[in-house]
Amino acid sequence: MSCNFGEKVKITIFGQSHSEAIGVVIDGLPAGKKIDMEKVFAFMSRRAPGRNKFSTPRQEKDKPEILSGLVDGITCGAPLCAVIRNEDTRSKDYENLKKVPRPAHADFTAFFKHNGSNDIRGGGNFSGRMTAPLCFAGAVCMQLLEEKGIKIGAHIEKIAGVYDLRYDSANVDFEDIDKKEFSVIDDNAGEKMRERIEEARANGDSVGGVIECAITGLPVGIGEPMFDGMENVISHAIFAVPAVKGIEFGLGFDVADLKGSENNDSFSFCDGKFATDTNNHGGILGGISSSMPVIFRVAIKPTPSIAKEQKSVNLITHEEENLVIKGRHDPCIVPRAVPCIEAAAAVALMNLI
Repeated sequence: MSCNFGEKVKITIFGQSHSEAIGVVIDGLPAGKKIDMEKVFAFMSRRAPGRNKFSTPRQEKDKPEILSGLVDGITCGAPLCAVIRNEDTRSKDYENLKKVPRPAHADFTAFFKHNGSNDIRGGGNFSGRMTAPLCFAGAVCMQLLEEKGIKIGAHIEKIAGVYDLRYDSANVDFEDIDKKEFSVIDDNAGEKMRERIEEARANGDSVGGVIECAITGLPVGIGEPMFDGMENVISHAIFAVPAVKGIEFGLGFDVADLKGSENNDSFSFCDGKFATDTNNHGGILGGISSSMPVIFRVAIKPTPSIAKEQKSVNLITHEEENLVIKGRHDPCIVPRAVPCIEAAAAVALMNLI
């Protein structure tokens, strides 16, 4: 099923954007592990809406209620189930979308997939709202991974043509970036990104961007060749974030313009450890971790729901119509998607490890 992920650590996400609640069930977690819920709340708050004028003004606390799986904050071997209440919904804003789909949104495909019975309110189960339970699962997995010395961090690499530094060109502290309202390495670049977002918002439009993620502390040998390689499993999880349109590892598509002598990373042995002098391969060779940091970048599309009038078609009458979208939407999804990418990577790693 499309709402399930993983074989060793299985997660099932349920609910819709405007249903009474959304949530997640995590099965396969080891028993006896202490989960710091304050850290979970802090991680989820980075994704939560209504934090600033660059996100939707929808106000949701996003505080998960634990129904099972924890006893005194410790995993007990039973599936861990958490629900997140939907409190600030305005379903009437979506009435005109039942018959006239938003361009670049799943409204159109969902209508035909589910014979017109899809939940259009807030995007239903196609909404970015569904990344809240994903972030809960990711926050739990990240704590267990950190016990093994594995850390995951992401930042905004680009918004509307404005670039941040890349991880390989900066000495980065993941925790320092996490504390920022805007997840960038270079705050000057972040300010220019804000200006581009505000310009789009003022014009009733939206912008997209790129998120870069790094995973450190992995030993050599994680992952399998062919269908269960690290790239495969991570990519599978990353595309659970609705706005993702592409992913690249290491130098990604830039390798197509290089010679082998330029792309190849030379091996070295220093301080009792194998390493490579460069990391063009992004920490993965043959689908298997090389012990170098795993680096990947994710393309995030502009928010489909914009204030500008757009051309669409009535799915019942088959006549073309001009569509004006109501409701509350992010002028740029990228800042709130940063923890979602970290969460998806964590869920993937739990299954690989």
